[in-house]
Amino acid sequence: MITLLPFEETDFERFKSWIKSPEELLQFAGPYFSFPVTDVQLKKYIADPKRRAYKIISTETNNVIGHCELNFERATPRLSRILIADNTERNKGFGRKTINAMLKLLFIDDVYDSADLNVYAWNSNAIKCYEGAGFEINEGVTTDTPIGNEVWKSLNMQVTKSSWLAKTQ
Repeated sequence: MITLLPFEETDFERFKSWIKSPEELLQFAGPYFSFPVTDVQLKKYIADPKRRAYKIISTETNNVIGHCELNFERATPRLSRILIADNTERNKGFGRKTINAMLKLLFIDDVYDSADLNVYAWNSNAIKCYEGAGFEINEGVTTDTPIGNEVWKSLNMQVTKSSWLAKTQ
């Protein structure tokens, strides 16, 4: 199991320690932050009223294992910056538990009927995780992001409250 708690200034050093390269930062956070992440960037991030950032805590170990964000910049809320940072905690279902906890905040604790997210097309593990929670690829909605000599294609995925509830029953 996991718990989501607000991401705070006391979490900054841990957060920064997880990101070792510009590529890792882009994979996790998209182009929102610049590498290396600084306290100034993070203070601006947590002060933004249109973002709710969380640390992900494993209830089994009581350790912080990752980070996630709910973004309210548009009418449809977006799940963003989702990272299970501790490599030893990956592939244990924490990603799906995190997605479900985020959707519970939107669909059960709040009044939203849909949500979306963006994921890099090459990130098949993440895509499978999101599909397991009811997300579907929004065909034709893509973004290209340059990184070094490459361009990473991002897919948009969306989920409705009813399709999520059908997956969690």
